[in-house]
Amino acid sequence: MTLSGLYVPLITPFTATGELAAEALEGLANDVVDAGAAGLVALGTTGEPATLTVAERRRVLDVCAGVCRSRGVPLIAGAGSNSTAESAQALAALDPRVSAALAVVPYYTRPSEDGVVAHFRNLAAASPVPLIIYNIPYRTGRPLGAETLCRLADLPNVIGFKHAVGGIDDTTIAFLSRVSADTAVLAGDDLFLSPLLALGAAGGIMASANVATTAYVDLIAAWRDGMLERARGLGNRLAPLASALFAEPNPVVIKAVLAAQGRIPSPAVRLPLLPAGDIAVTAALTALAAVPTPIR
Repeated sequence: MTLSGLYVPLITPFTATGELAAEALEGLANDVVDAGAAGLVALGTTGEPATLTVAERRRVLDVCAGVCRSRGVPLIAGAGSNSTAESAQALAALDPRVSAALAVVPYYTRPSEDGVVAHFRNLAAASPVPLIIYNIPYRTGRPLGAETLCRLADLPNVIGFKHAVGGIDDTTIAFLSRVSADTAVLAGDDLFLSPLLALGAAGGIMASANVATTAYVDLIAAWRDGMLERARGLGNRLAPLASALFAEPNPVVIKAVLAAQGRIPSPAVRLPLLPAGDIAVTAALTALAAVPTPIR
């Protein structure tokens, strides 16, 4: 499996009374594929997997896998925790329709960087599908240096990274300058997609693309095709949208915008998340209205 382009980490829609809205999820999945997404991500952070029951997580995977199979696009599934043994078991039990697994750097326990490498060496050996390593130190508490990232990239069965470090730092520049062309780096911070593409990222896993899929598809394509002026313009127009959608914890503003558009039945989230405030929703809708309609 080769990673490139836009992968959309789908929200998990709920009804007004809090049940999983599977039909709305299926519709949203088809919408983003219609708009040009290269694939879907199920049960990522944006999908609120921590607050879903086991049965709900299975249903989400089933819906997304069905859409991906019918549309001929890959499905990436979030899997794993800060326990190496439990993560290996979860990977071994993955739905066979999943194309790749998105596994986060072990969080909270803050292992050494050698421990992180050993963790992923074990997971890569146990996984029936390729691994994408999710590097997000502001959530995990475990930053990784460029040397460690390159060691992880060299592990068999690791095909890429979701790289979300909250900026363009020296580690990011060193990593992208050294990583093999066989390993894809996907931007994971919506605000920094455009500069990461300029540095050589192969695409992105963008929560904001739930509401502006085509624009993000076109931004990635513009950088890929060397249309620099167009790429910079799109990136600059999408940056305010990304900021507005992340003004409150992900995915509360995104869900409110989708509900306002009538694409999901309600903006409901589950505790400890709270619904987005009116000011944040209005700001996001205003920013979305300012995004130019892509030319096809």
